[in-house]
Amino acid sequence: MDATIDLDRYPLDRPGSDRYRALVVECQAALAAEGMFNLDGFLRPGVADRIVKTITPRFATDAFTHARRHNIYFRKTVDGLPDDHPALRTFETVNHTLCGDTLADTDISTLYHWPPFARFLADTMMMADLYPMDDPLAGANVMRYEAGEALNWHFDRSEFTTTLLLQAPAAGGAFEYVTDLRSDDDPSYDAVARLIDGDHPLRQLSLEAGTLNIFRGKNTAHRVTPVEGDTARVIAVFSYYDRPGVRFTAEEQIGFYGRASR
Repeated sequence: MDATIDLDRYPLDRPGSDRYRALVVECQAALAAEGMFNLDGFLRPGVADRIVKTITPRFATDAFTHARRHNIYFRKTVDGLPDDHPALRTFETVNHTLCGDTLADTDISTLYHWPPFARFLADTMMMADLYPMDDPLAGANVMRYEAGEALNWHFDRSEFTTTLLLQAPAAGGAFEYVTDLRSDDDPSYDAVARLIDGDHPLRQLSLEAGTLNIFRGKNTAHRVTPVEGDTARVIAVFSYYDRPGVRFTAEEQIGFYGRASR
């Protein structure tokens, strides 16, 4: 993996080293303070461009275009909220997704299945272990957002989200978020409504290609603003679980990817 990842800066292959332990501590501190950490230059120079050139033609033939209207909860109803509550306002998300079975020959798949990567993520999240999915479609995906397309406001279903930016757009495509807008004990519906109305302070982050981002998004509202211009936003998304063998049902695969695996 040394030709793909900058293992000099980020020694994932040396988990017993002082530098590895220091890196894990740094990442844990950032997660506690900001709800995320970013490893800029995680990919060596030129690697992200090479991946994008390899997979770009596949978006025309193999990608699933997922266009949907949703609210911030991805649920039609929420217990305790009337249907007309502003926190349930809907908006549109559009992206184009390459599934894991179309990425098997790429650095994305190699990284996803590289055990030290999962070990590092588990260490930063203070988890015993993390495992790749046993699913040919899910696990490692690449998503592309073209001009006018966006990932709109939502909370994540999982505790952590792991992404690797492969191509940044010329304009737009900024990551906006409000850390811990809600909690497990307080849904903060009024604060959610103010955010959706544009009346709540938020933070914005623009990443460079090759940056690894680990984000605690279960209680942090976030979105990616619409892409502007001819350069698409292209990002890999990695999904790990605390147990082996996780696989989506055929119905879930169809919902996420428009098809079920054979």
